Amino acid sequence: MSHILIKNGYVITMDGPPIRDGFVLIEDNKITYVGKETQQAEHVIDAKGCVVMPGLVNAHTHAAMTLFRGYADDMPLQQWLEEHIWPVEAQLTDDDVYYGTQLACLEMIRSGTTAFADMYFHMDQAARAVEESGMRASLSYGMIELFDAEKGKSELAEGRRFVRKWNNAADGRITTMYGPHAPNTCSREFLSKVKEQAAYDNARIHIHMLETEAELNQMKEQYGMCSVNMLDEIGFLGPDVLAAHCIWLSAGDMDIMAEKGANAVHCPVSNMKLASGIAPVPELLSRGVNVALGTDGCASNNSLDMFGEMKTAALLHKVNTMDPTALPAGEVLKMGTSNGAKALGIPAGILRQGMAADIIIVDMKTPGLTPVHEPVSHLIYAARGPDVKTTIVNGRVLMENGIVLSMDQEKVIEQASSAAKRLADEAKVK
Repeated sequence: MSHILIKNGYVITMDGPPIRDGFVLIEDNKITYVGKETQQAEHVIDAKGCVVMPGLVNAHTHAAMTLFRGYADDMPLQQWLEEHIWPVEAQLTDDDVYYGTQLACLEMIRSGTTAFADMYFHMDQAARAVEESGMRASLSYGMIELFDAEKGKSELAEGRRFVRKWNNAADGRITTMYGPHAPNTCSREFLSKVKEQAAYDNARIHIHMLETEAELNQMKEQYGMCSVNMLDEIGFLGPDVLAAHCIWLSAGDMDIMAEKGANAVHCPVSNMKLASGIAPVPELLSRGVNVALGTDGCASNNSLDMFGEMKTAALLHKVNTMDPTALPAGEVLKMGTSNGAKALGIPAGILRQGMAADIIIVDMKTPGLTPVHEPVSHLIYAARGPDVKTTIVNGRVLMENGIVLSMDQEKVIEQASSAAKRLADEAKVK
């Protein structure tokens, strides 16, 4: 790879004060300089009038569900799942997941996301799509045991095969996790085995946790305690765990998460759309819990634009607490960058010497971002995905001046559209 210099930008490092008219030097796949001193490189990008910042991290999604964007909206969760999502998912093929994940990568590159955590099925094809796109991702095969010991054996075997095959693939851009679906779809015995296997393989764990009140009630009926207490009792929770949603938490649950160092992923748009509830994010943050942001899948969000997710998070908690100072812009930007990178265990989310060169450039000269009184505030409350000009991952320019270089946009959209139509048609026949 050639050396890349980004110059004249307003550099938000997430590691100290912003740098006006700053320089960021990339050598191969690492950042080697951030500061005010003039640097030289073969490839120079002039970021005058732009923000230079770490790429956004989407810490929880199901990438191939781009194929179900807008497929089943405005209905109760169980009806949505049982009558629409599960039937169409049952028709998924390897190619469908490949095309859907390609579309997700394209959308994320265009909107400034450089890394994401994915849990789904046919994950070899998802990994293939990520590898070809140039993105960074932490991938997991979604294991759903359903309290069936034999099914659990096969699910764990597939999870293990995937973890070992793809970890550190694509020049280290792909890392892998174990992905037990949720405490109410996997037995405590199975979850104990997952924890043991993940520790053996030095892999992280991606799980849904307390997304719905129904899960809370089921766990109390089944175990006499909630998901957090059950997971804590079996020694499951720790800094290696990425727990998505975390809505129905008690104060005691939050204390346990803080004590064990578990990572929470807030998915405000999906939670609002499905009326699942509001995660107690300010309370988690006040206890020192690392809270990241995720979009969830496109079936329950319709968008992978993390700028929209950040704005929604900031506004939701202001009105929920009736406190306009709740979740200020700087805190939300951390959730979308450095907190997400920490949750995924990747060396990104901060512009600092030695970190991975995952960087985006946001054009602040657009009508919707003029005038610029406070750049960080603009990024949360005014910016949108299309304001991203350039996306760099692992030192490679994936998009420059709004043109995606790593993927054939027209072909990706055509293939994904065709796959989505076939899946919808087949689901209707079934």
